[in-house]
Amino acid sequence: MTAYQDDIEAIEALKQEFGSSWDAINPESVARMRAQNRFRTGLDIAQYTADIMRKDMAEYDADSSVYTQSLGVWHGFIGQQKMISIKKHLQTTNKRYLYLSGWMIAALRSEFGPLPDQSMHEKTAVPALIAELYTFLRQADARELDLLFTALDQARSAGDDAKAAAIQDQLDNYETHVVPIIADIDAGFGNPEATYLLAKKMIEAGACAIQIENQVSDEKQCGHQDGKVTVPHEDFIAKLNAVRYAFLELGVDNGIIVSRTDSLGAGLTQKLAVTYQPGDLGDQYNSFLDVEEITEAELGNGDVVIKRDGKLLRPRRLASNLFQFRQGTGEARCILDSITSLKNGADLLWIETEKPHIGQIAGMMNEVRKTIPNAKLVYNNSPSFNWTLNFRQQVYDAFLAEGKDVSAYDRAKLMSVTYDETELAQVADEKIRTFQRDSSAEAGIFHHLITLPTYHTAALSTDDLAKGYFADQGMLAYVKGVQRREIREGIATVKHQNMSGSDLGDNHKEYFAGEAALKAGGKNNTMNQFEEPALSRH
Repeated sequence: MTAYQDDIEAIEALKQEFGSSWDAINPESVARMRAQNRFRTGLDIAQYTADIMRKDMAEYDADSSVYTQSLGVWHGFIGQQKMISIKKHLQTTNKRYLYLSGWMIAALRSEFGPLPDQSMHEKTAVPALIAELYTFLRQADARELDLLFTALDQARSAGDDAKAAAIQDQLDNYETHVVPIIADIDAGFGNPEATYLLAKKMIEAGACAIQIENQVSDEKQCGHQDGKVTVPHEDFIAKLNAVRYAFLELGVDNGIIVSRTDSLGAGLTQKLAVTYQPGDLGDQYNSFLDVEEITEAELGNGDVVIKRDGKLLRPRRLASNLFQFRQGTGEARCILDSITSLKNGADLLWIETEKPHIGQIAGMMNEVRKTIPNAKLVYNNSPSFNWTLNFRQQVYDAFLAEGKDVSAYDRAKLMSVTYDETELAQVADEKIRTFQRDSSAEAGIFHHLITLPTYHTAALSTDDLAKGYFADQGMLAYVKGVQRREIREGIATVKHQNMSGSDLGDNHKEYFAGEAALKAGGKNNTMNQFEEPALSRH
C-alpha cells in the first residue's frame, strides 16, 4: 500500500525531529500498526461503506445481474468469520454485506433474555452490536495483515526478493473485511425524536444503511407474525426525515435509508390519517379502511366517521380501538407506501411478504416502477418461509397448469422426504437455487438477505456436536465433526489463539520491549501442532 511506505518515511522524519529519545521507535512497526488501524472511528466506516453501497446501487441500475447479498449475524465473531470465509472462498468481499436483525437482537442480545421481535429489547443494544461487528471486522484485518507482515519478514530474512515483492503486492492491494451493514431500527423505538437519537448512535457506530418499518412503535410485531399495525404515511415520513437529518448532521451525506412496508400482512391501523382534500395522501390511506355507510341518525356515542362523496362512512373499530383495513388491499397499500417513501427521502424499499414468490414481488415492484423507474428492493429471504414446501407447491401448480400428470403427488404433503428424489423436487430445488438471480432480474431486488441464518446454523451445529459427544462418540464427535474438518478445510479458528489476537500481541510486545519481550508464541505453544506440516493432506 502506498500509504505504508509513505508512513515509514513520515515516521522516520518525525523520529529524527524528536531525536535520541525516540531511538526505540521503529518506523516500519508504526506503519504496520497504522495499516492495521485504517478506520479510526465509526463515522469513518459509515462514510466508507455508504460510498460502497452507492456504487453498488448504480451498478445494479446498469445491470441487474450484479445484485448484492448478506446474511444476518448476531455477534461480532459470527460476522467476522462470515467475512473471512467469503474472502477465503470467493477472494473478494465485493457485493457482500452484513445484516443486523432486530429479531436476533431481541432473541439473543437483550439483558432481559430471549424476547419476541416486538421492540422490547434495549434500543442501545442495536448500536452496541454495530460497534461490536466492526470491532471484529477490524480485528480480522489486523490479524490478516499481521500474517502478511510476518511472511514479509521471513521472505526478507531468507533473501527471497521475489516472494517479498509478491507479499508487498498483496499489501498494496489489500481488501478490507469491513463491509456495509444494513441495520434494523425496527419502527424507530418511539417518536421521531427517539428515532433520530437512535439513528445517530447507529451511524456513529458505523451503520451506513438504516432500515425502518411503517409499524406503530409500541405495537411493533415481527414481520411474519400476526397483529401488525401500520401508521399513516405522514407519521412515517417524519421518521424517514429523522433518519436523514441524523445522517446529514454527522456528515454522512450519502447514507442509505431502507423503507420497509409491512402493509401486506398488516390489517390494522392505530389511527385515521389527516386529510385536507379528496385524493390527498391521507385520503388515499383512509380509502383502504373497512367502512360501513351510515346516516346521521345512526351515529353512536364516540363514533368516528369519514365523509366522502357526500356520504358518511363509519370505519370498523375493534375492541382494541384499532381500525381495520378491507381484506385484499395489502398489495395496493404496499405499492402506495413504497412510492410515497421513495418520494420522501428513502433510497431503497423493503416489502415484507408471506412467501417467496417472484410473480407476487414483481407485480408490486412493476407498479412502483411505473412512477419511480429505478426503484430497488431489499428482500428478506426469510427462514420464516418453508422454502421447500413453497417451491414444491409452486412447481406442482405449474405442472398442473401445463397439463402434466401430478397424480403421484399430494400437494399438502410435498415437504415429505418421499418426494426428495422426484422430478418435481429437483425442479423446485433449481428454482430455489436461482431465486436470487431470477428475482433480481424480474422483480427489482438489489439486495438479498437472510435475516436469521446464523441463529439456525448455531443451533444445528451445536445439536450435531451434542448428540455425539454426550453419547457413545465422546471426543470423536468433536475431533471428527469439528477439529478435523477445521484442519482440512482451512478454517482459521483451528488456531484459536491466533484468531483471538495472541500473535498480534506478541508482535506488539516485540515492538514495545524488543528482545526483552516475553512472548506467548514460543516452541511450547500447543498451537504449533497446527502449523503447515500438520495441515498437509499427504
